[in-house]
Amino acid sequence: MTETNSELAGIFLAFSRDRLMNRQWPRMKACVEPLTVEQVWWRPNEASNTIGNLLLHLNGNVGQWLAGPFNRREDRRDRPAEFAAEGGLTAAELLAPYEIQGYHVSGLYAVYQVVEHFALHYGQIVYITKSITGRDLGFNKELDKTGRLGA
Repeated sequence: MTETNSELAGIFLAFSRDRLMNRQWPRMKACVEPLTVEQVWWRPNEASNTIGNLLLHLNGNVGQWLAGPFNRREDRRDRPAEFAAEGGLTAAELLAPYEIQGYHVSGLYAVYQVVEHFALHYGQIVYITKSITGRDLGFNKELDKTGRLGA
């Protein structure tokens, strides 16, 4: 690998991590924290998901698309290992092929799939929270000029 690929991998991972950990996760948390248990499991109809279902779904998705494949292990969750993990992915791991849910994808694809998937369900969680609480969550007002949440 050339230094350029390593730098690109670092930039890609930093951006992806920032989207998930500094934008989507804090906002989802802000949506869920003020809700009651009943509100987290509320659904407008049987064809719709609850916030609780979406959070469980995202957790499983991260394990299946990132934690399992990049650690070259079967699709199963090891919760203590999730909190003990250190370090990041290399350019070689991002370019390597993986088989996930029967799809043949690169590591780059897998990371981006999770970021995109989080964004999709993050939007649903925001919508449900606004529907339940009837209030503006003010997320866009908190963004600074870099696109990050303000302090």
